[in-house]
Amino acid sequence: MFKIIFISIFFFFSSFLFCQSSIVEEDFRKIYKIALTEGKTYEWLEHLSNQIGGRLSGSFNAQRSIEWAKEELESLELDSIWLQPVMVPKWVRGTFEYASIESSPGNTISVPVCALGGSVATPSSGISANVIEVNDFDELKELGKKKVQGKVVFFNRPMSPDLINTFESYSQAVNQRFNGAEEAAKLGARAVIVRSLNLKLDDFPHTGSMSYGNLKLRERIPAAAISTNGAELLSSMLSLNSNLKFFLKQNCKNYPDVLSYNVIGEIRGSEDPDEIILVGAHLDSWDLGDGAHDDGAGIVQSMEVLRIFKKLKYKPKKTVRIVFFINEENGLRGALAYANQVKKINEKHLFALESDAGGFTPRGFSFDCMDEDFQKIISWKKYFEPYMVDYFVRGGSGADIKPLKNNKVVLAGLRPDSQRYFEYHHSDNDTFEAINKRELELGAAAMTALIYLVDTFGF
Repeated sequence: MFKIIFISIFFFFSSFLFCQSSIVEEDFRKIYKIALTEGKTYEWLEHLSNQIGGRLSGSFNAQRSIEWAKEELESLELDSIWLQPVMVPKWVRGTFEYASIESSPGNTISVPVCALGGSVATPSSGISANVIEVNDFDELKELGKKKVQGKVVFFNRPMSPDLINTFESYSQAVNQRFNGAEEAAKLGARAVIVRSLNLKLDDFPHTGSMSYGNLKLRERIPAAAISTNGAELLSSMLSLNSNLKFFLKQNCKNYPDVLSYNVIGEIRGSEDPDEIILVGAHLDSWDLGDGAHDDGAGIVQSMEVLRIFKKLKYKPKKTVRIVFFINEENGLRGALAYANQVKKINEKHLFALESDAGGFTPRGFSFDCMDEDFQKIISWKKYFEPYMVDYFVRGGSGADIKPLKNNKVVLAGLRPDSQRYFEYHHSDNDTFEAINKRELELGAAAMTALIYLVDTFGF
């Protein structure tokens, strides 16, 4: 008798699990079909990129993008939409920069450069000085003040080409861009030139955020990025003539902080409305290019998650909230303001997913979570395998959701193929023309499917 009961229970649960799995697989097919046959990501991104353009925090275009995002969320007929005020830095590039290498009086070669975000300007007549080439801060410190003072410091450490994860390569090289001016200024340098963080040799300089640390205003020096081709040329010329000079002219300027906003909307949960599943990206971009990959792609993919739910008439059990963070590129003010508000009103976030790695073919997701949560997530890989999005790893999620980290919330980041991302990152060629429509749509479908699973099975 006991054996019969056991077998009956076994078959009941087996049938239940099979049925549940079949439902999930069918819902996945529906999600992907909508994203790939009637998706709106490409249309949305075309407008954001070509009709609005670069959206540096504090700029007119940033405000235009906030208004556009709010209007588009309203068209999705969400349950709630609001703007969260955030004070953000305002830095203006001014007229575009100019630089040249002078091998001897009258013999100059122009090289592509761009000011780093937050840099001070050169004098109106520019700066001309001898160059010191270094790879890292230790090498700079070994040279000492006597050899560095009055020179242009040239940081020429490339991204490591032997790392398959290009974001790891980026993280190993980015400190020279972020802290280079601060370290060089302490030794009396007149300016800093940093090799662009790009694995490809080309003529596009890549900007990005930088910091002067605790340096007083009068101690700060101009900082600019040089294209990878320019860096190769400068390095080779220095090897032949260590007395050559480098000329740099830029007239960027920092202004007082200005008011901006995070854009937030949500579909209220039907069963557990106080448990929040967040999906989002950052709305701001650098002023070079139009921010299509960084992070216009993440914005429209996040919007598509909610649009697909609406199209399917899917009513989530938990509250699904979308957040467009402002000021990720040069301050993370939007992310910090959001996290502070969550803590202040004691909101319960169950899960947060960010897309900020470009609009390329999705490979999977990285997860920042406890061991038991990751084991549950791993059990979901089978649903993603037919779509080749089954690269599930422990790791970082995204800069904007990281401030939400605690022992309860699961953080995740969409992980597209990263091999081409840094060709476009923070540069003039991060434009809509670099976007592949199908790859963008596949990313949106993968994000929707993951949010669906979190809502269905929870943690």
